[in-house]
Amino acid sequence: MNSILAFLSWYIIITLLGLLTFPLVYLLFPALADRGYSLSRVAGLLIWGYVFWLFTSLGLTRNTVGGILFALCVLIGLSVWAFVTIDRGRQTTNHASSSMIQWLKSNLRLVITVEVLFFTAFAFLALLRAGNPELDGTERPMELMFINSILRSPTFPPHDSWLSGYAISYYYFGYVMTAMLAKLTGLIGSVAHNLMTALIFGLAAIGAYGILYNLLALLPDRSRQTVDRPSSSVYGLPLLAPFFLLLVSNLGGFLEVLHTRGIFWNSNPSNFWTWLGIQELNQPPAQPYQWIPDRYLWWWRASRVISDFDLTHHFQEVIDEFPFFSFLLGDLHPHVLAIPFNLLAVAIALNVFLGGWRGEIDLFGYRLHISKIGFFAAALTLGGLAFLNTWDILVGAALIVGAYILFRVREDGWSWSRLEDVFVLGVPLGLSAFILYLPFYFGFSSQAGGILPNLINPTRGAQLWVMFAPFFIPVLAYFGYLIFKQKQAGNWALSLVLVIGFIILLWAFSWTMGWFAFLKDPAFAQQYLASQGVADVSAFFDAAMSRRFVSIGGLLTLVIILIPAVAFLTTDPKRQTTDEPSSSILHPPSSILHPPSSVSHPPSSISHSPPFIFLLIALASILVIAPEFVYLRDQFGTRMNTIFKFYYQAWLLWSIAAAFGTAVLLQNLRGAWDWIFRVGLVVLLFMSLTYPALAIPNKTNNFNPPLGWTLNDFTRIQRSDPNEAAAIEWLRSAPYGIVAEAVGGGYTSYGRISTYTGLPTVLDWYDHETQWRGTSAPQGTREADIKLLYSTSNWQTALGILKRYNIRYVYIGALERSTYPVQEEKFRNNLVRVFQQGVVTIYEVP
Repeated sequence: MNSILAFLSWYIIITLLGLLTFPLVYLLFPALADRGYSLSRVAGLLIWGYVFWLFTSLGLTRNTVGGILFALCVLIGLSVWAFVTIDRGRQTTNHASSSMIQWLKSNLRLVITVEVLFFTAFAFLALLRAGNPELDGTERPMELMFINSILRSPTFPPHDSWLSGYAISYYYFGYVMTAMLAKLTGLIGSVAHNLMTALIFGLAAIGAYGILYNLLALLPDRSRQTVDRPSSSVYGLPLLAPFFLLLVSNLGGFLEVLHTRGIFWNSNPSNFWTWLGIQELNQPPAQPYQWIPDRYLWWWRASRVISDFDLTHHFQEVIDEFPFFSFLLGDLHPHVLAIPFNLLAVAIALNVFLGGWRGEIDLFGYRLHISKIGFFAAALTLGGLAFLNTWDILVGAALIVGAYILFRVREDGWSWSRLEDVFVLGVPLGLSAFILYLPFYFGFSSQAGGILPNLINPTRGAQLWVMFAPFFIPVLAYFGYLIFKQKQAGNWALSLVLVIGFIILLWAFSWTMGWFAFLKDPAFAQQYLASQGVADVSAFFDAAMSRRFVSIGGLLTLVIILIPAVAFLTTDPKRQTTDEPSSSILHPPSSILHPPSSVSHPPSSISHSPPFIFLLIALASILVIAPEFVYLRDQFGTRMNTIFKFYYQAWLLWSIAAAFGTAVLLQNLRGAWDWIFRVGLVVLLFMSLTYPALAIPNKTNNFNPPLGWTLNDFTRIQRSDPNEAAAIEWLRSAPYGIVAEAVGGGYTSYGRISTYTGLPTVLDWYDHETQWRGTSAPQGTREADIKLLYSTSNWQTALGILKRYNIRYVYIGALERSTYPVQEEKFRNNLVRVFQQGVVTIYEVP
């Protein structure tokens, strides 16, 4: 199947999936203006994938097209039930608002906008991937291995193709969905990888659009279109959300242009670039100076704008990816796969905040004010987030529980009972999310090993602004508008106490952990202090304190953002002084968009400042503040991965908040302030869009890709090594069995046969296997045994290894011959040669 047909097949299937799921989301999201339409595709994919995975894991179905279609039938059954429920509700209540068909007719422009946006975003990223389809390098071979492993596994849990005899020990739900679509459409893994990357981009675009549409629907009549604010803004303004989330980038690309041009370098490099302190920009630019960056992998450096150094100024790498970088790279890592599902969690939280799941559950004498179907939907989504990208469940849970608290505040106000609400919802919700995905946890182990203190690496303010300036400026401008123009009431004293107290608590916790670590292990303390160039513990903490205050700008920025967010969040709704909205900018004054009385309408406190926005801003700020003081222990031993994961989540939340703030300001500012904001916004966007504008031509070889326009990375192998490509195609159609191939570490071409065929090999990418399992124990002597298998001339020795690992195929290609002194004679004399082309030979064990 060529790339165009592959794209169209996925587009049709996902679009039909969204239509099939719409009755269900229409029932589930009664409080949202779009009734979940923008999220129907991702909700359908979640439920479809969950049913398929669960039934296959329990042995009720097999990993076949039949099993996939059976799971789809379950989803269709749920939607039929939802449609019947909606219809019965309409007949019982005599409410025209309950008619789903009537809603679709009344919101046709919204439906068309969502459909056009999805096709455009999906096609755009598919075209970008077609111009750069290569899946070699970084961890893309790992992602492709997971997809092909699942495609070749007869049941679940799927086998790990890089460690024969073991199941995948990773959060692989996104790869199950990818393989599910690939198997249904008959695509090979390498095409499915690139298509899924494009699909995630498309799903994220409409998910973000829907969330901002629903948030803007809370604004009052005075924010409606006027003569100079046409009605097109109703459907146009929500486009700011996918724009900020997916296209807006950090300022690394703009700085790269300045660096390449030699700006601020000739005069005095220490005056700017040294002060900025970004490791990747500290080296002199090549001459002659020019405007277009062309140094090797310059676009990669935008994901490394945060630079850490120990006390002896040795560089410590920090990863600070953002979504467009990930999509440009073609990364299908769990943090990318989870983006639209995180947006689904945001929508669920918004629906909870608006009272869309009003109901009551009795939990051992405690009353939970949420409907049973809403509770189950939230648990299913949170469990899916843990299965997609385990870190994300914490953020999703915090959002949903936080939204529930805000809902309860509207009902009963602030009191100590709200603390009880946190546990009454949070504990059973987390437990339910765990139980729903229990088979996953039976085979999952993690490298995470607790929390460590960050004592010496505060984030420089300049570097934090390089990373998040596109969001900081709109959010701060929005706060300024609320405070000075709208006279927004805020609980400033309480906020100041809470925020400063939170910072002090984190700081004290970090330092206490550090002191105890030194006291507990004096030998470690002496070794560590020596590595930092200090004489004793006291000198170390003096140096750490000094560095903290010298680089206080980042923390101050976050505090300045967090204080107003908390102040507005903690204000009693009755203290709000804004006008009562009769309807909203996106809600026409009719009952069609509003469900029956089960939905609580937005209160007067919403106006220009729905508390939900402050929840997003506060949570994002906390995510970025946390690694200033602590980080999660892993095999890297630094805060690299914690920054990576937390900043990525903060980007998602802040992008929505920045888009909302921008929309409000564009609609409401007048006169000089309007012009100042618009000019500043244009300058800011010019700086942040420099990266995608220059990186896209660079990655596509100026729109002349070496492989031609194709989504199939396997074309690269067919051109570079046709013999190996033919051998891989032969193994794809061969009976299932373990294959022996050369063993090597990560980020190399080792493991390429198992990666492209999905057949398990004895061992490859051993460093990653250790990361995934937290130990190298399962590997045993595998690496040495495979080396001995190829290099020994003794058949009995080789036969013992073949039997020990149940090897069916022995692969001998150019990489095996360059890695080992291959003694092939023993294989020729005792095994069956089933494939031979050029230097590639495959032997089968009888």
